[in-house]
Amino acid sequence: MSVVDFARFVDELATQSGQAILPFFRASFATEDKAAGKAAFDPVTEADRAGEAVMRQLIKRSFPDHGILGEEFGTENPDAEYVWVLDPIDGTRGFIAGLPIWGTLIGLTRGGVPCYGLMNQPFTGERFFGDGEAAHYQGPHGHRRLRTRRKGDLADAILHTTDPRLFGEGTADRQAYERVEKATRLARYGADCYAYAMLAAGHIDLVIEAALKPYDIVAMIPVIEGAGGVVTTWEGTSAAKGGRIVAAGDKRLHEAALALLNA
Repeated sequence: MSVVDFARFVDELATQSGQAILPFFRASFATEDKAAGKAAFDPVTEADRAGEAVMRQLIKRSFPDHGILGEEFGTENPDAEYVWVLDPIDGTRGFIAGLPIWGTLIGLTRGGVPCYGLMNQPFTGERFFGDGEAAHYQGPHGHRRLRTRRKGDLADAILHTTDPRLFGEGTADRQAYERVEKATRLARYGADCYAYAMLAAGHIDLVIEAALKPYDIVAMIPVIEGAGGVVTTWEGTSAAKGGRIVAAGDKRLHEAALALLNA
């Protein structure tokens, strides 16, 4: 498959999934709680299922030997050399609240290593994509190369997390996160995958999360790394399997955050 063919294919995945999802945004639709009262509210909508279904159909038709890992419909052919990692709506809470801080995550791994990622926000018409070597933005303001901001001091950094409560009240993880937040200049909450896109674009310096699944982060790893950033677990290992994640636009900032998280 040539570079041009691949670019066209992932664009088609983004376009078709966006067309399936957008009719539900800011409209009346059914919402279910996947946690079923056993944990924090974990919504899934008709839009999630519609978006993932169309992507799976396109992948199976074009690359029947590839594997797929998706949030809504599970795993198929997980031992394949190439596995697509899909989250049709990352930021479903924002989606059901009518806030445009969600996106469709389309990731590809080779031998378990993330090699390409794309975040599509069809409502705003923005796409953020990368292959680990370079990252790009395409949207209403045209096309440009993505580059993270070079800030090595936590005291100057802008930090983001989805919600501090997700670390667990009174837990060691919550205390670790709060150590970092207290050391930063500004903290913002609630943007899910859009925060990683803003980190790659040089507007946010640090993102810290916990309890992520692979489909929450795989697509954003090549984008962040392609823009010059770093993303690992809190232990400094690969983030491809999810878990406790820290992403930074600057290696020095990443090291400083890890030191506080593990203090």
